[in-house]
Amino acid sequence: MPFPHTLGELRNSHFTEQRMLHRGVKDELRENLLARLKSPGPVFPGIVGYDDTVIPQLVNAILSRHNFILLGLRGQAKSRILRALTSLLDEHSPYIAGCEIRDNPYAPLCRRCKDLLARDADRTPIAWMKREDRYVEKLATPDVTIADLIGDIDPIKAARGGHELGSELVIHYGLLPRANRGIFAVNELPDLAGKIQVGLFNIMQEGDVQIKGFPVRLPLDVALVFSANPEDYTARGKIVTPLKDRIGSEIRTHYPATVEEAMSITSQEAWCERPGPALTLPPYIRETAEHIAFIARADKRVDKRSGVSQRLPISVLENVISNAERRAVLEGSALAVPRISDIYAAMPSITGKLELEYEGEMKGADTVAREVILAAVAQTFDRYFGANDLKQVVQWFELGGQVTLTDNTRTHEGLKSLEKIQGLLEKTEKVGVGEGEPPEAIVSAAEFILEGLHAHKRIGRTEDRVFTSGDKPKRTERDDTREQFEADWEQRKKNRRPFN
Repeated sequence: MPFPHTLGELRNSHFTEQRMLHRGVKDELRENLLARLKSPGPVFPGIVGYDDTVIPQLVNAILSRHNFILLGLRGQAKSRILRALTSLLDEHSPYIAGCEIRDNPYAPLCRRCKDLLARDADRTPIAWMKREDRYVEKLATPDVTIADLIGDIDPIKAARGGHELGSELVIHYGLLPRANRGIFAVNELPDLAGKIQVGLFNIMQEGDVQIKGFPVRLPLDVALVFSANPEDYTARGKIVTPLKDRIGSEIRTHYPATVEEAMSITSQEAWCERPGPALTLPPYIRETAEHIAFIARADKRVDKRSGVSQRLPISVLENVISNAERRAVLEGSALAVPRISDIYAAMPSITGKLELEYEGEMKGADTVAREVILAAVAQTFDRYFGANDLKQVVQWFELGGQVTLTDNTRTHEGLKSLEKIQGLLEKTEKVGVGEGEPPEAIVSAAEFILEGLHAHKRIGRTEDRVFTSGDKPKRTERDDTREQFEADWEQRKKNRRPFN
């Protein structure tokens, strides 16, 4: 269907004056949301893990025509949700061609469009904007000014057009007026200086803005949405109370509740489909990557106020795949299968995402990350194996066996070493790797089993990834001497007479 190009043509379309004057952007969001609720499928495709918590609250806020704020720690899809709101806007909307604030053709706000409409009437040219064009986003930073947000006088416009500085034609419109008839989103709202937050009071309550130096009020048609991190209230700034009072709904986001939900998010976001060697990504690698985030969130050495972003397992998985790719290319193999050792090689994607408490800082980020990975391996291992499943493998190590497996160990070398371990390769079937699988998959599964045994302290492993017996090292004469000295010292302290 051809779009009308003049106001006269627009009047004869279904974009009638009555419809466009009585249907603001919040009504539009509400109407389209009600239609989506009646149809099958998710309300917001691509948003995982919020179906019973965040999404119902978000739906209520939109149906109530509220301005709202998403409050949650980093990496909880706040920005993604805000950008998904555009799917509730009409696919195309008309506005007066050339207008900076995308004026409604039937009720223009700016002086330029009013003069144009008075002069050309039904010949006034009409342009069309897509739903993506109606979303304006601003990341709040301390250097944002009222001019950036609301507007100011533009002396260049005055000079070029020969206008007086008091004329409305010299107004420079800020981001908020330019979001007219759309959605205006402010990310990290507490970072916005308090005096700048005051500039939002009028639009939040009275529905208009006042631009510096001009005795005019622009009754904008805009839906305002915000995001914030609770940490920011004390760390960097805060939302001023009158502004917080004007926000209709405060919606709390959260991290995935289950590993399955987290895996769905990571599968959706991580770059796994890539050119190069064919990739086989074992499920235990995916699970271990997710458990890293869950364990880190519960670890006392990690700052709870900062949180552990869902970006962590996404970055880890991407790095793990890249390390497996590198190994495959160096081997000349056409298949890349990640191993547990690749997760340790992906530590740079973990350490930078953990904000540590004092105890964690004393241990060091690398040490904390290694311990978290090992705990994650243990949890994943428990899903596949019981306590007594691998006695034969443990006995092989207790009899003096040892094997070296690093992320650089070539597949054929690793398989040759692993074949010596009695009962090991038969157990790989429990993680979905049978006899007919490629050697790369067998080595990966066998290494996972060994790492799991080490995580449960049933076998040992050195920092150089040499798997050995889990027995304690033999005592030396020096150990006996030290213990005897400590025992004698304790006895002397007991026999010491008190000083009078």
